[in-house]
Amino acid sequence: MEIRREKTEAGSGYDRVVKFLRDQLLNGELKAGDSLLPERELSAKLGVSRPVLREALRALAMVGAVEIRHGVGTVITKPDVSILGEFFTFVLAHQPNVVDDVMQARIAIERQAVRLACRRATQSDYDRLAACLGEIIETIRTPELGALADFRFHESIVTASGSPTLINIISPSAC
Repeated sequence: MEIRREKTEAGSGYDRVVKFLRDQLLNGELKAGDSLLPERELSAKLGVSRPVLREALRALAMVGAVEIRHGVGTVITKPDVSILGEFFTFVLAHQPNVVDDVMQARIAIERQAVRLACRRATQSDYDRLAACLGEIIETIRTPELGALADFRFHESIVTASGSPTLINIISPSAC
């Protein structure tokens, strides 16, 4: 059995639903907490069948853009950057040379984090970085513990940046 999406002159019905929601969010007509039109009205407005609309809304729910509440309808949710971690993990799992790619991304993220940390770090951030450096020195002869200490140090740099997006990408834990 072959599964096909509805095709229209403006692209697939699925794509049309996603584009509509994205455009509504970007131009401020929809925001977190707003409810979408009822399924019947929204499918008619977008010119797609209700099954196609449901498929698109389920996909949007999986990435955290909407929440489908039975008996209530579909509600726009507040963006959660942490969901990107799961997405990137899935994508990276399918790439060759993933270690090199991850290291390059880490360097790019950390460079920006260092720039921001130089401007925004607090005394508490400096103290945490110093503690992490001390931990690296103490664990230099124990590879597993040293790797964890190294991770905590780099994580502390990102935390000191004060950038919620960078912090969510790295998923920090306490040093």
